[in-house]
Amino acid sequence: MSSRPGLRRLILPLLVTLPVLAVLLALGTWQAQRLGWKAGILARIDAAEAGPAQPLPADPVPFTKVEAAGRLDHGRESLVGIEVRGATLGARLVTPLLRDGAPAILVDRGWVPLEGRATVDRPAGEVRVTAWVRPVERVGMFSATDDTAGRRFYTFDPVVIGPALDLPQLAPFGLVALGQGPGLPQADRRLPRPSNNHLGYAITWYGLAVALAGVFLVWARRRLKD
Repeated sequence: MSSRPGLRRLILPLLVTLPVLAVLLALGTWQAQRLGWKAGILARIDAAEAGPAQPLPADPVPFTKVEAAGRLDHGRESLVGIEVRGATLGARLVTPLLRDGAPAILVDRGWVPLEGRATVDRPAGEVRVTAWVRPVERVGMFSATDDTAGRRFYTFDPVVIGPALDLPQLAPFGLVALGQGPGLPQADRRLPRPSNNHLGYAITWYGLAVALAGVFLVWARRRLKD
């Protein structure tokens, strides 16, 4: 009989603790699922990089390696983003790839310095571009303001860039050229790998759940003794 008042005193703390514990376990499980999802993406990227480039489909999957043909319109190139390499400030050189009977595609040809007079390679005529498919970005709350008149952009969004370049017909995705040679622009050498920190996040949430359960059990045991 003497233990019943002590048990009753545990009901309210238990009702508060259980929902928090459930949320922590749910977050840990969600991160574990995200870990498997991200591992699958990385495996597909590794397979794409190891294999040959595929012909560009009408609706390509982001981060796949493809090949496209057309003519680079250097007269309508633009700069996107900002990137520091060493002590040099630069940006990505983006050039429309004009295709017969199909919308133009924005091709990120690689990094170029913003200052200086270094020679930039601008091939003429028909070219074949091996690249990875770059998804569209959207302007966020903290995005820098684009200079559309100066063709200087900080967000890769064909919906915004196309009209500024007088390109009404533009593919709703972009390509990032792959290359190994020296010179400018400095093309990407590998496909990008998104970070995979979900294992650490899962361990953190599960660890907090275990810690919460342990703290509650220790506290409850002392309360019952009192």
